[in-house]
Order: sequence, then structure tokens, then C-alpha cells
Amino acid sequence: MKEFIKKHMKTLTGALCGLLNGLFGSGGGVIAVPMLRLFGLEARKSHATSVAVIFFLSVMSVIAYGLRGSLEWQTALSYVPWGVAGAVLGALLLKKVPNSLLRRIFGIVVLISAVKILFF
Repeated sequence: MKEFIKKHMKTLTGALCGLLNGLFGSGGGVIAVPMLRLFGLEARKSHATSVAVIFFLSVMSVIAYGLRGSLEWQTALSYVPWGVAGAVLGALLLKKVPNSLLRRIFGIVVLISAVKILFF
């Protein structure tokens, strides 16, 4: 079993990221970033690469939700301008944040999210 998992780690990681993204609308990055780190990418490249992976997964989720009529387009689109601004700012800041601090911030965000999901 360990050999199978080791051999197919990228496949399993991609599938799990897609599943989380499809179920929750996000969350794939929580899996992608640590796995990309495990594959040898440094923190900045892991986060940036994760964004690229999640982009394509999100596009597929939008298509699936849209075809089912589950999307509230007007509400979704109202978040886009500020979301784009935040994404650009985050990408610019990523270059300036040391990898060790980036890992800690990511860990804190994951912990806060977990606590909020579990208890609120």
C-alpha cells in the first residue's frame, strides 16, 4: 500500500484537492501546499503553484455548479473586484515574506479556520 501511495502521490493529491474544492468551494490549497512542499518546492513556490492548481479546479467547480443552477451569480460577481485586488496584493507580498514566516502564517490561518469550522 505504501508503494502505491508513494508512486501515485501526485494523482492522489490532485484528486483530493479537486474533491475538497468541489465540496467546499475551497480547501484544496490546504492539501496542495503541504504536498508541494513534500515534493521539494520551497514555501513561496508551493503557495504560488497551489494557486495555479486551485484556479483550474475552481473553474471546473464553477462550471459544474453553474450547470446545476447552484450559483448565485450576482452575489459571486460582487466579490470579484476586491478579490482580484486582494489576489494581486497577496502575490506582491508573497515575494517579500520570508519562507519561515509564510509557513507560520499559513499554519495559523489553517488552525483558525479549523477552530471556526469545528466550533462556530
